[in-house]
Amino acid sequence: MAPLGGPPGQRPTVDSPPAPTTPVLDVVVPVYNEQTDLGPSVRRLHDYLRATVPYRFRITIADNASTDATPAVASALAAEFAEVTVVRLEQKGRGRALRHVWSHSDAAVLAYLDVDLSTDLAALPPLIAPLLSGHSDLAIGTRLTRQSRVVRGTKREVISRGYNLLLRGTLAASFSDAQCGFKAIRADVARELLPLVEDTGWFFDTELLVLAQNSGARIHEVPVDWVDDPDSRVDLAATILADLRGVARLGRSLLTGALPLARLRAELGRAPLAPPESSLLRQVVRFGLVGVVSTLAYLLLYALARPYLGAQGANLAALALTAVANTAANRRLTFGIRGAADALRHQAQGLLVFVLGALLTSGALAALHLLAGATTRTAELAVLVTANLLATLLRFTLLRSWVFKGEH
Repeated sequence: MAPLGGPPGQRPTVDSPPAPTTPVLDVVVPVYNEQTDLGPSVRRLHDYLRATVPYRFRITIADNASTDATPAVASALAAEFAEVTVVRLEQKGRGRALRHVWSHSDAAVLAYLDVDLSTDLAALPPLIAPLLSGHSDLAIGTRLTRQSRVVRGTKREVISRGYNLLLRGTLAASFSDAQCGFKAIRADVARELLPLVEDTGWFFDTELLVLAQNSGARIHEVPVDWVDDPDSRVDLAATILADLRGVARLGRSLLTGALPLARLRAELGRAPLAPPESSLLRQVVRFGLVGVVSTLAYLLLYALARPYLGAQGANLAALALTAVANTAANRRLTFGIRGAADALRHQAQGLLVFVLGALLTSGALAALHLLAGATTRTAELAVLVTANLLATLLRFTLLRSWVFKGEH
């Protein structure tokens, strides 16, 4: 196939016809003991692709060490259809199967879907199109938008929404549905990301998406029609525990800088449409405005909490509640950083800056009480305003020279 290419800073497009034997699209169907569903599902998928896809495709059945008649059914399908191939792995794990097949595929776009075909295949062309055009780098089906039409039980609905909410809170995920078994990725992007994905099971999808997001890749979402498979063999308890371990491991890697995100952003990230406004004067003005709003919010929270928590407790509570919002506002408004890449690290470093500010204001309160004894609320607030001004100056200096260094 002709190499993919394009102008610097722009994702390449598939604009050259492939060689006669090279597919543009490789759809992987991971299976484990699916002797009953495999045949009807692959025939339905094959018929749909032949009728709707105007380019060469391949269907790869990835057999995860099945112990029933699945290998025989898969071999029969490969003999029946020239576009169907079979890959046998001797170890279980959906993530392991996808990484193996995607890493060895010669197709320009790599996709996968669940063998039960819970997702309506009509969503497949919209999933693939932005990758072929170069508009996006990954594409996912989502069951969690208003445009999606989903039929499933309350238990799975709650678990799915809770999991994606957890990802937003812990890993600053900006995508809406990490678990839908309906995804695609450009082969050039997969080559960069797959070696860094450690999970071999169900967390594979989440890890790949978080890495892509933090690398500056563009993720396209397609609302899907989805009907739950009542015969699903996923062990929910084991999967939830594995996912929680994966979230902890991945969060630790993001916070400690163990992942080569700077290199990935240089290779995969998209340049901003316009240079960010980075002059010191603009930053000082915007930081000041954010600081004024934050200080007013802080004083209001302090006054409300003081009768219940005491001076020190109210101070810490007010600072804690405003710190996260302050870091997020300065990230976007003051330093012009958009997107979720590195947001978790920025918040963690912002928390350390918050601790320094808390020490400064708490120390000022302690000094006031030590030197003056009993004091009025007015005196406390005056000291806190002064201490907060000093903490604000310290915060701006640290945000500019440390937290957002090199990004403004």
